Amino acid sequence: MHALLPLAEAAKQRQEEIGLEAGLGLQIQFLSRPDADLAFERLASEGKSKGIELLSIQERDNKAVLANVFVPDGQLQHFERLVSEYLESKTDRNGKPRDNKTLLNTIGSIRAAAIQGLWTDSPELLPANPEEAFWWEIWLRRSRDADSSAVEDFRRLAAMSQCQVSDAVVDFPERSVVVMYGSQWQLSQSVMALNCVAELRRAKDTAEFFVGLGGVEQQQWSADLVARLQAPGDGDEVPRVCLLDSGVNRGHPLLDPLIAPSDLHTVNAAWGTNDTANHGTGLAGLAGYGDLHAALASNGPIAISHRIESVKLTPNQGANVGDDKHHARLFLDGVTLPETYFGQRKRVFSSAVTASDYRDFGRPSAWSSTVDSLASDDLGEGAFPRLFVLSAGNTNDRAHWAQYPDSLSLNQVHDPGQSWNALTVGAFTEKTNISERGATHFDPVAPSGALSPFTSSSSMWSERAWPLKPDVVFEGGNAGTDGVNIDNFASLELLTTNNRPLSRLFWTTNATSAASALCSRMAAQIMAAYPVLRPETVRALIVNSAEWTEAMLQMYPPRGAQRTKQEYSALIRHCGWGVPSLERALWSAGNSLSLIVEDQVHPYKKDGSVVKSRDMNLHSLPWPKDQLEALQDIQVEMRVTLSYFVEPNPSARGSSSKYHYPSHRLRFAVRRPLESVEDFQARINAAALREETGRVTVPTDSNWVLGDYNRHRGSLHQDVWRGSAADLASRGFVAVYPSNGWWRTRPAQERYDLPARYSLIVSIRTPKIDVDLYTPIDQQVAANIGVPIIV
Repeated sequence: MHALLPLAEAAKQRQEEIGLEAGLGLQIQFLSRPDADLAFERLASEGKSKGIELLSIQERDNKAVLANVFVPDGQLQHFERLVSEYLESKTDRNGKPRDNKTLLNTIGSIRAAAIQGLWTDSPELLPANPEEAFWWEIWLRRSRDADSSAVEDFRRLAAMSQCQVSDAVVDFPERSVVVMYGSQWQLSQSVMALNCVAELRRAKDTAEFFVGLGGVEQQQWSADLVARLQAPGDGDEVPRVCLLDSGVNRGHPLLDPLIAPSDLHTVNAAWGTNDTANHGTGLAGLAGYGDLHAALASNGPIAISHRIESVKLTPNQGANVGDDKHHARLFLDGVTLPETYFGQRKRVFSSAVTASDYRDFGRPSAWSSTVDSLASDDLGEGAFPRLFVLSAGNTNDRAHWAQYPDSLSLNQVHDPGQSWNALTVGAFTEKTNISERGATHFDPVAPSGALSPFTSSSSMWSERAWPLKPDVVFEGGNAGTDGVNIDNFASLELLTTNNRPLSRLFWTTNATSAASALCSRMAAQIMAAYPVLRPETVRALIVNSAEWTEAMLQMYPPRGAQRTKQEYSALIRHCGWGVPSLERALWSAGNSLSLIVEDQVHPYKKDGSVVKSRDMNLHSLPWPKDQLEALQDIQVEMRVTLSYFVEPNPSARGSSSKYHYPSHRLRFAVRRPLESVEDFQARINAAALREETGRVTVPTDSNWVLGDYNRHRGSLHQDVWRGSAADLASRGFVAVYPSNGWWRTRPAQERYDLPARYSLIVSIRTPKIDVDLYTPIDQQVAANIGVPIIV
C-alpha cells in the first residue's frame, strides 16, 4: 500500500476553492499499483452525479498512477464501490483478470488516504504504525433532525472491526463526538464506518474519561484489565509494597489478585483494616499498576512482579495527622506487624501519612528519627535494614496554588519527610490536558514537566547538615485556573482504584501521596528484578537514574551564564534529582556504563582512650582508559551515588549538631588527573582531618555539579562530574572514607567498633558515538582495597 498523506489543511483549502462548506468532503491522494491501471477519468465521470471530482492525475516512473480525488461528505462508500466494480469487471492491459489482492491493496490505499484526509489533529499525533491502537476522538456527522441513530450505527460498525467505543457522547449542532479505542487498520476495515466520520482526532490522555463512565462500563473495563493481568504468586520470594496508610479494601477486583487477606493489618483492632478515607485503596492501585489510565487504555498483557501489603495507620484522617509524637509509636507498631507474620519477605515500606505542618524545617523529630531507626535496624544490630519511601507532604491551600511557582519555596517538607534514611518523594506533573466539559476556559497551573503545585521543598532549611530533600519527584498531578479561580480536575490527576468498588471502581488521586506510591512501585520492580540487592542499593539506583526535565531547569534558571553550585543545591531542594527512570535503573542505556558496589567499612577504632578514624575503601574504576583517551575532548558525564543508613541519636544535643545525630558519616572522593594513588590517599586523609576539626573544605574541582561542600548532607550523597573523556580516563579510583558521627564522639555508647554498610554506584554517560566501551570492561571487577587512614 502506498498512500500519500494529505494534510487536513489541504483538504479544507480545496473545499473552499470549489465552494463547499468545511467538513462536507475530503481530498484523497493515493497511488494505484502499476497493475491496477485504474481509469480514473471514467470513474470520476461516473461519480460526477455524486459530486466526486478528479482533481489531478499523474503517472509515475514505475507506471503507478498518482490520483487526487475530491469525495463529498458521505460519498466515500460510493467512490470505493466504483473502484471495486471496475477492478472486478475488467481485465488488465494484457487481457488477464484482475486478482483480489490487487483489489484489496488498492481499496486499502483509498481507506488509508481517507483516514489521513479526515485527520484534523497535529500530524505527528497519528501513529506511523497503522496497527498501533490508541484512543481516538470520532467526530460523527449529525443532521439537524437526526437522533442518536448515527452514533448507534457507528457503534455497530466499529464493533464489527473490534474497536471499542465509549457510551459517553457529546452532542453539538452538527457533530456528535465519541471516544474509540482501536488502530488505523481496524478502523479502515469498514468503509461504512469511515463514511459516518466527519473528523478524526487523538483523544486527550486524561483520567476524566474513565471516572465519568457509568458503573457497568467501569466493570467492563476492569474485567478486561483483569483478564489481561499477569499477577505474581503469593510466595515469600515475591517483593511487597507495604502501605502504611488508611487501610485498603481488597474487595476491589483489580486489587484482589495482588493482596491476600492475611496481608491486611491494623495498628488498632477497633479501626479494622478497611479504608474509609478513600486514600490507602487509591495508593494501592498506583503501587500495583501505576497510573491506571495507561493499563486500561492498552490492549496487551499487564505483568506485575510484586504484591501489596497494607497496615492501617490512621482511622479516617487520610494523609495528614497532627499528633506526630504519638504517630512515632504507631509507625513503629505498623512496621513490625507484617514482619511478625512474614519477616522473611523483601518489602518496601511506603507511607504518605505526614504531619499537618512543617515546623521542624529539617530538624529530626521523634517520628522521623523512628523512621531512621527502623531503616538502619539499630534495635536489631543492623542485621535487617529496611527501605522506606515517604511522601514529602502537600499544600492544599488554593491561595498557595495561585502564587505558583513562588509558593513552592514556602511549603516545606512535612514530618517525617526529613528522615535521613528514607527516600523522600516530591511531585512533578506532565498532566496539562483539561478535558472536562465547561472547563475550556481553564488552563493548567503548572506547565508540562514542571513541579506539581501540590509539592513541597526544603528551600528554607537553614542548617547545613540536614539532607537535601526531596530526593526525587514522580507524577503528582496538576490544578487548573481561569485566572481568578483555581480548582482540581480529574483530567489532571492520576486514575486509580476507588475504596467503594460496589458503587464505582475508578477514582483519581494526586500530590506527593500519589508520587510516593509510584516511587514504591519502582522500588519493588527493582527488587523483583534483582532480589539480592540491599535496600541501600535500591535507594541509590532510583536516585542515580533521576534526571531533571527542561521545565524544571527553566523554573530555577541560573543568574549567570552557568549555574553555580549553590544554584544546583537550590534546584535539588525543590526538584530533588529529578524524575527517575526504571529503564535507566535496571539497565545501562546504549551510551552509559555503571559500576555497582555493595561493601562495608569500619569507620572508627579505639586507640587507648581515644576513638579515631580507622579505614577507607579504595575502589578502582574499570573504565576502558585507552578508549576514553581516544575520545579526547568529547564531553562525558560521571555520576557518583553513595547510599548508607545511619543510626540516629535524636536528643536535643544530637539535633543541634551535625556530628551527633548520625552514628557515622561517609564521604566519597574521586582521584584527580595526574594524581598518584599515594597522593590521592594523602588528600583524603587531609580532607577527613579538616572536617573533624570543623574547617571548611575549599572546592578545587570545578567540574562537579555540587562539590564537596554541598553534596555531603544526609546519608545519600550524589554528584555529577562533567568534563572531557580524556580527563575522565586518568581518574581511575573512587574512595569511600569516614567522617565524624556519634559512634566516635560518644565513646561511652561503645558503638565505635561497628562496621558501616554502604552502596556505591558510579556511572558514565557518553554521547551516542561509535565507540565500544563495553567490551574492554567485560568481566572486570572493581578492586576493593581497605586502606588505613593516617590522622
